[in-house]
Amino acid sequence: MTTLADHLRALPDEALAALFRLRPDLVVPVPTDLSALAVRAQSRVSVARALDGLDEFTLRILDAARLSRDTDHGETSTETILTLAAGTGRRVDRAGVRSAVDRLRALFLLFGPEESLRIVPGVDEVCSPYPAGLGRPAAELDPETAALVADPARLRRTLLAAPPPARAILDRLAAGPPVGTLPAAAPPGGGAAAPVSWLVDNRLLVPVTEPSGLAGKPTAVELPREIGLLLRRESGPLGPLRPTPPTVAGAAREPKAADSAGAGQAMEAVRHTEALLEQLATEPAPVLRSGGLGVRDLRRLARASGLDESTAALLLEVAYAAGLLGELDLPGATTRNGADQQMLPAAGYEGWRDGSLAHRWEHLARAWLTMTRQVGLVGQRDDRDRPITVLSAEAERAGVPAVRRDVLGVLGDLEPGAAPSVDEVVDLLAWRSPRRSLGREAGQREVLAEAALLGVTGLGALTTYGRLLLAQWTAGETRPGEPGDDPLGVRPDADGAAGGGSAAVRALDALLPAPVDHFLVQADLTVVVPGPPEPTVAAELATVAEHESAGGASVYRVTGASVRRALDAGYAAEDLHTLFTRRSRTPVPQGLTYLIDDVARKHGGLRVGSAGAYLRSDDEALLTEVLADRRLAPMSLRRLAPTVLTTPHLVGRLLAALREAGYAPVSEDATGATVLTRPKVRRAPARGSVASRVADPLVTPRLSAPRLLGIVEQIRRGDAAARAARRAPSTVRGAGQPGGAGPGMPTTHAHTQALAVLQQAVRDKALVWVGYVDAHGATASRLVRPVSIGAGYLRAEDERTEMLHTFALHRITAAVLDE
Repeated sequence: MTTLADHLRALPDEALAALFRLRPDLVVPVPTDLSALAVRAQSRVSVARALDGLDEFTLRILDAARLSRDTDHGETSTETILTLAAGTGRRVDRAGVRSAVDRLRALFLLFGPEESLRIVPGVDEVCSPYPAGLGRPAAELDPETAALVADPARLRRTLLAAPPPARAILDRLAAGPPVGTLPAAAPPGGGAAAPVSWLVDNRLLVPVTEPSGLAGKPTAVELPREIGLLLRRESGPLGPLRPTPPTVAGAAREPKAADSAGAGQAMEAVRHTEALLEQLATEPAPVLRSGGLGVRDLRRLARASGLDESTAALLLEVAYAAGLLGELDLPGATTRNGADQQMLPAAGYEGWRDGSLAHRWEHLARAWLTMTRQVGLVGQRDDRDRPITVLSAEAERAGVPAVRRDVLGVLGDLEPGAAPSVDEVVDLLAWRSPRRSLGREAGQREVLAEAALLGVTGLGALTTYGRLLLAQWTAGETRPGEPGDDPLGVRPDADGAAGGGSAAVRALDALLPAPVDHFLVQADLTVVVPGPPEPTVAAELATVAEHESAGGASVYRVTGASVRRALDAGYAAEDLHTLFTRRSRTPVPQGLTYLIDDVARKHGGLRVGSAGAYLRSDDEALLTEVLADRRLAPMSLRRLAPTVLTTPHLVGRLLAALREAGYAPVSEDATGATVLTRPKVRRAPARGSVASRVADPLVTPRLSAPRLLGIVEQIRRGDAAARAARRAPSTVRGAGQPGGAGPGMPTTHAHTQALAVLQQAVRDKALVWVGYVDAHGATASRLVRPVSIGAGYLRAEDERTEMLHTFALHRITAAVLDE
């Protein structure tokens, strides 16, 4: 009988490379020879990986192969599979069945010629013990049931006599799986009133013991295969077959409308993410000892940003994955589990905030695609009945990137503007990869909701820039092995193409309103920005005005406090007048000019230094007023001179008290120069985005064609060496093992004898078997023709490969002339 290893040896190099391309896990790590490759190809883990990528129809054809095997040799044939798939006169797509068989053979889940196909053993270990939902043959279950199914007329009479409730149970078990729980209230023989008891008494169901049940006590019933096939006479032995994927007839959207809707949502996603990070910069949230943010902090952030908690959780998770959010250890605060931490924007936040809107969205979208976080779990309960919080370890799921890739792949395969329903997408994924989709329906629905919230989709359809981003992501994962790729990494990356960013960024830029470098100042001192502001304009407005509302047009308000904040940051009154005159497309209101001049006139009238701290002013009447102000009594002010007061408190506290009392002091250093008080920004340590890492830890990276052929050559050499080693004399094979030098022969004597054999072989130009220890400490043997011995090395030619090899003499363990 030909084994799988023999079939692999008979394949040409191109066929082996094609197998490795379909099943790259077979060469991670590279097997030593073809026998090791065959063992790995039949292992449970590798077979399960191969089965996970098969569609529903191909898995049904594999079940047909399992059902049609003969009991003696375990073989089947393509024609037998075709006959079983056709069933009782049912029309079947023979080309589709053959295509499925060819795919199974290409994956080496089936191997051998078409007339004698064999199934690798790992398939039966991984798949259900009930192929196509059919039970075991009656002969394996019960002799009396086997006698019943051997008499077709008696079997039909028994089925026709079944009561309606019993027949409903039979139909349900015939559809699969064929095993049901045995009711405790109706044990075998408990009376004809119970449908299950009637079926057991009439040998249509057989009581069986489940693996988890008590020994000797039946806990379930099983429908024999022959009865299941008879009940499937209309649908066929394999049940209903779907050779083609289910059609997706979703609503058709105008691509421009979908792009516009998606771009608007992308703007909102970026704006809300920035708002959440600014809230954390203002009031950092403590990190729980178990990790993540508490429910109260999430609720506070959501309320302050005008979001619901699920949306806030998603944006926080994406920001953390993008490296915009991080933990900061509090100095001097340690607990049993380490230092206390706070969550606040990371060091790279300013760089992201200063980028264009499209670049910022792409940074978030890439992080979302690749992060291994299932945000839909936030708010649910874990195994210990504790709530799963945002950014906690309980929401980590390694398979989530694959779910996002599959769901968005369905949208990407449709025409632009096609907006399928959620149920259609889930049904199509269940057909494409039933094993992988099992239990992931909720995650697939979450992906569609998150994609809509982030602006990857618009009106239910994949946007143009979302399609480009998905193509770049999948190309980065699955295309490096295609011909014409760039294995040395010298090709210009599409992401850095001329024009300012990737194709997705350029497509989104064309949809977004152009950033504006101006604003409109109104009489009530509100400032309206008619569009997304440029980074410099946004930074200026953040300093000189208070943010009131956001959207397509942002609204700010200039107040006395904001003007004083700008003056504290280093602006002079003339700078503020110039700023509003240059940026405003409307005349600057006279009230704004008066406000700036009035605040600037008072600003700096008082100067603060440290004594604890001192307060000085050229205006003696102002100092007298301050000294008499009861609101400043806690400062313990004392006059040192007509123009100088002192306090034992620090400068910061004195400044805060004076400003709270309505004065406008400024700080100065020891030379009398004004000290600018731009607020110090606290940031967490810099973090990298998950988009720069491997997108899916469960996906084996694809290999380039030259790399695949190199692996094939390496395995061929290892297989040849293994076969040569098996032909080597036993004294050579065992020379490196304990006692391998022979009984009563010390290792030094064996080595001396090997050198004498090699010297004789050099003189006679004879072939000799050489046993040696390689650089990894493993023993090996090779048939060579010695050329020379000198300087501690043997130089010999391998007759098979015609290559010259060099062996260190101290590593040679044995040498025997070839007979």
